[in-house]
Amino acid sequence: MSRWLPSLNALRAFEATARLGSYKKAADELAVTPAAVKQLVGKLEDVFGEPLMSFEGRKMELTRIGAQAHDDLSSAFRQIVFAVQRIRNACENDRLIVSVEPSIASAWLVPRLQNFREQHPEIEILVDSSLTIVDLTDGVVSVAVRFGVQDHGDFIAHRLFDEHLSALCSPSLAAGPPQITEFADLQDAALLRWDLSACPWATTTIKWNFWHTWLEAVGARDVQPGKGINYTDYNQAVQAAIAGQGFILGSKPVLESYVTNGLLIDPFGVSAHPGIGYDVVTTRQSLDRPKVRKFIDWMLQEAHS
Repeated sequence: MSRWLPSLNALRAFEATARLGSYKKAADELAVTPAAVKQLVGKLEDVFGEPLMSFEGRKMELTRIGAQAHDDLSSAFRQIVFAVQRIRNACENDRLIVSVEPSIASAWLVPRLQNFREQHPEIEILVDSSLTIVDLTDGVVSVAVRFGVQDHGDFIAHRLFDEHLSALCSPSLAAGPPQITEFADLQDAALLRWDLSACPWATTTIKWNFWHTWLEAVGARDVQPGKGINYTDYNQAVQAAIAGQGFILGSKPVLESYVTNGLLIDPFGVSAHPGIGYDVVTTRQSLDRPKVRKFIDWMLQEAHS
C-alpha cells in the first residue's frame, strides 16, 4: 500500500459517489466531470490497494472496505462542514447582513447608506440584494426589508412607510407630443410591467403590479391599458421609464429620489393606497446586538424624515 496520504479531492469524490450511488451525480455535486470523479476514486483505491466499490450496470455496491471508508468519511466531512459554518458565522457576526429586495436596495437604501457609514464607521454592512425570502432565524442575516406582509409572526417588525403606488414616467414623455394628462391617454402609451412569474410567493406584489388593478383603484376602471414591455428586473423597468420608454407603476416612497430629482414625474397626481407597506424585520436575538439596533433606528429615521 502506498505510504502517501490520499488527496482531499479523492476522498471527497469517493464520499460523494458512495453517498449518491453514481459518478454522474457526484460529478454534478462537485462541479467536475464524471471521468474526473472516476479517476479520483481510482487513485484512492490505488492508495488503499483494494477496490472500494463495484458497478453492475447502474447499480453501485460498496465493498467491505468501501463501506467502512464511507462511514468514516461521511462523519469526517460532516465535522468539516460544521467547522466551516462556525468559522463563517464568526466572520459574519463581525458585519451586519441586510436582506433587501433589489428595487428597494438600489432606489432607496443604497443611496442613503453613506449617511449611516458617516454616523457609524465602525459597522460593516453587507447588502444581500435578492428576491429570495431569507431565513432570519439562523442568525446569519440580521435584518430584512419585506413588502406586503400582513403578519410577521414572531419577528419584530417596524413600518418604514406605507405604499403609495403611482403611474410614473419621464417629463419628456408626459410633455409629448402627444401630451399625457388624462388616464385615457394610457390606452395609447407604452406601459412597462414587472414580470414576477418566477416569484409565485409574492402574491400581493403580483396583484398590484397589474395596470388594470391600479386603474380600478384610482377610479379609471373603464380605461383599457395599452401594451408595453415586460421586465424580470424591476430596476431595468425603472431605467426604461427614466429613458422615456413608457410608464411604470412605481412606489412613491421607494422612488422618491427619482421624483425629487426630476427623473420621473406623476402627471396625474394620483396614487393608489393598497393598505400594505414596507417593514424592516428582525429577530429578538438579533435585536440584542447593538449594531442591529443602530441600523434599524437609522432606517426608521431615514424613512420618516
